[in-house]
Parts: sequence; structure tokens; C-alpha cells
Amino acid sequence: MELAIFYIILAALFALFMAWGIGANDVANAMAPSVGSKAITIKQAIIIAAIFEFAGAVLAGGGVTSTIRRGIVDASLLSGQPELLIYGMLSALLAAGVWLLIASRFGWPVSTTHTIIGAVVGFAAIGIGVSAVHWPQVGRIAMSWVVSPLIAGVMAWLLFISVQRLILFRDNPLKYARRYVPFYMFLAGFFMTWVTVDKGLAHVGLEFTTLQSNLVALLVGALVTAIGTFFMLRIPYQEPEKRDFHFVTVERIFGILMVITACCMAFAHGSNDVANAVGPAAAVVSVALSGDVAQEAIVPIWILIIGGIGIVIGLATYGHRVIATVGQNITALTPSRGFAAGLAAAATIVMASGTGLPISTTHTVVGAILGVGLAGGIAAINLRVVGSIFMSWVITVPAGAALSVVFFLLMRALMPS
Repeated sequence: MELAIFYIILAALFALFMAWGIGANDVANAMAPSVGSKAITIKQAIIIAAIFEFAGAVLAGGGVTSTIRRGIVDASLLSGQPELLIYGMLSALLAAGVWLLIASRFGWPVSTTHTIIGAVVGFAAIGIGVSAVHWPQVGRIAMSWVVSPLIAGVMAWLLFISVQRLILFRDNPLKYARRYVPFYMFLAGFFMTWVTVDKGLAHVGLEFTTLQSNLVALLVGALVTAIGTFFMLRIPYQEPEKRDFHFVTVERIFGILMVITACCMAFAHGSNDVANAVGPAAAVVSVALSGDVAQEAIVPIWILIIGGIGIVIGLATYGHRVIATVGQNITALTPSRGFAAGLAAAATIVMASGTGLPISTTHTVVGAILGVGLAGGIAAINLRVVGSIFMSWVITVPAGAALSVVFFLLMRALMPS
């Protein structure tokens, strides 16, 4: 029993370290559209993340966690040596945490999902055998890394085109902003609430029918719209002939909307990417307590809480480095552009979370920002920065796998039996 407690303590510490890396790197990606467009400050981003990342992790993090915990490695091959699964998951957490520390130090926006899955596959293939890896599941996850930025990019492009045609390209932009922005407010509020109720609250014992979910989402969406409209109407109105002032005022309105999308993005990210830290930790806890590698694990709430805390601390300490890369260097972001990118990315991530598919927040956010940039033409995108980001994505998987193998071999040699 003492050995089991030792393993659980290590799992908690390593999960906290990994969650810190998620906060420093992936949360920075998630908040980059809002901060890069200057709709919110770094301090405000940390406050938003503290509330909504934590809520997403605790309320809606369980679905994806099960994919990381059981979907990638064939645990039945370890029925005679359950300690190997413990060593492997601890190694994966430590490897991912170390790589994210390095990447965040240099401001590289890498994928934490790439990192942890590469680490899990690395220890399983080398430490157990190639047959231990569920390659079809890995292939399905890898496909999502291609599909998710495409979906987010198209959604962001369509959203920003609609903003341009309905508001920005009109003779009186402020007049049309007052007319159409409430619709975008409702869209953000409704979508965020629907996913929270329908996909998230089941993990804390609350289940709603589809009709109930829709009714709650409608009510909250209407409330968000009413509050947002109240603040929007407090913005001073400019005369129609002062068109230049209209654009400034319209962007201020979208700045209000970006607060909503920042909350939505933080919840979406917490619900999906907390699994990268707590999934392997949940595997360690269940195996350490039961000795059964095949047992279905229920993720303890304290593991989700550790993940949420680590994410917030990571953003507060190192997040500004990656925010500068993603939020400012890919393309010029205004609040209206940031809104389109943030809402599109949040929608893509939350839909993936509801289906248990661990996509990459990095890929999704970069795809959404690229989609917004393309609405202004290819010249609006810094291709050199985009190229360096793509290169960091390629390096991440083998880096996570290699570090995991090293740590796995060390643990197998040094851990008490």
C-alpha cells in the first residue's frame, strides 16, 4: 500500500508539472486571439483562465481523459506487469512536462496533445512492444490534427467574412454593428452554454434531455445578449459622416464580444486539454490502487482539480511568451478578427471534446487565425512565422517519444519493486 501511495504522489506531482506546461503553452494559444487583438490584457486573461479553464477541466474534462487513458495503449498486454503501465504513464507525463518547459521558454507554440500522445506511444512501442499501441486509434487522432485546423480555419473565415459584409464594409458601420453584433453575442453564449450543459455537467451527476439543454442554452444566450447589448449601447455614438471613428467604435464593441469568446475559448480548452495531464495520472492511480490494468477508471475529481490549478499557474508564469508568437506575429489581429478566430476555434475544440477526440488546441487556434488572415489576402500572413510553427509541430512528436523512452528505462531500472 505504501508503494501505491508513492506512485499516486508521483502521478499528482507529474500531472501538476504537465498541467503547468499546458498553461504555459496551450492556454497561451487559446487566449492569444483575445490578448493579441488587445481586447483583454494579460492579467485579465489569467483571471478568465482561472475561472473558465478550471470549470472546463472539472465539468467537461472526463470524456477526453478516457481516450488518453485507455484508447492508445493495449493495457491487457501488461496484465502480468501492471507496474510497467505505471512507469510508462509517469514517464509520459514527465517527458511532456520537460518538453513543454523547453518549448515555452523559447516561445515555441507546440502541441501538448502531440507531446503526450507521442510520449505514450514512445514508451509503449519501446518498453512493451509495437503491438501494444492501438495504431488505428493513433491514426484517427492524427487525422484530427489535420482536420481540426481546416475546420477552424473555414469557420473563422466564414465568420469574419460575415462581419465584413454585414458591418465593416457598410457606409455606417456603427449602425449595423448595433444591429448585428447582438446576434454574434447570442451565438457565443448559446453555444458555450449548450456544450456545458449537454456534454459537461453529466460528469458531476447532472443530466439534461436535448430539449432541456436547448432551453437552458437559449435562456443563457439571451442573458449574455442582453448584458452585452447594455454595455454596447453605453458606447458613445458618432455622426454618420465620421466614418473613421465608426471603425474604432465598432472594434470597441467587438472588444466586448471578445470577452465572451475568451471565456468560451478558455472553457473549451480546459475541457479538452486537461486530459493530456490527468489522463495518464488517472491510469496510474487506478492501477496503483487495484493492480488491475484492465479496470475501467473513474477519474477522481482531485486529479481534475490539480490539472485546473496547474493550467492557471502555467499561464500566469510563462504564458506571455507564446501569446506573443501566436497572437501578434502570425497576422495583425483586431477585436473583430480575434472574435472570429476565437469563436471558431472554441467551437471546433468543444465539439471534439464532446466526442472524446483529443485534438490539438495549437493546430486549431493557428488554423483559425490563418483563416481570418486569409480573409485579408495571403499578404496579411507572416509566412516565415507560420513555417517555424509548422516545424515545431513536426519536432514535438519525436521529442516527446524520445524523452519518454529515456525516462521509462530509468524508472524501470531505479523504481522500487
